[in-house]
Amino acid sequence: MANKFKKGDQVIVISGSSRGKTGKVLLVADQRITVEGVNIATVHKKPTQSNPGQILKVEKPVHISNISHVEDGKAVKIKFVTEAGEGKIFTRKNRVSKKSGKKIG
Repeated sequence: MANKFKKGDQVIVISGSSRGKTGKVLLVADQRITVEGVNIATVHKKPTQSNPGQILKVEKPVHISNISHVEDGKAVKIKFVTEAGEGKIFTRKNRVSKKSGKKIG
C-alpha cells in the first residue's frame, strides 16, 4: 500500500506529549515521520578540536500512528482513489480527504 504521508503535507499530532501540535512533514523514513516544530529534543554536542561544544534543539521522528492529516485545524482520515487516464494503460492513485473529498498534495 502507498504511504499516506509525503514531504510537505500538513499534519497534526493525535497522541503523545506533543498532542494537538500541527506542522509540515520534513522527512518520511519507514514508519517514522519528522514534523517541523514537534517532538523537540535537546541534544548536547561534545566539543572537538575544530568545533566548540553546543546545545541544539532538534526535531525527533514521531511514529506514523501518532499523526494524522489536518483540515481546518482538525484531524481527518484519507482514502486512496484511482483515477483512470487515457485508455486502460494509465491510472493514478490520489489521496483524498474522507470528510470533504478534497485532494491532498
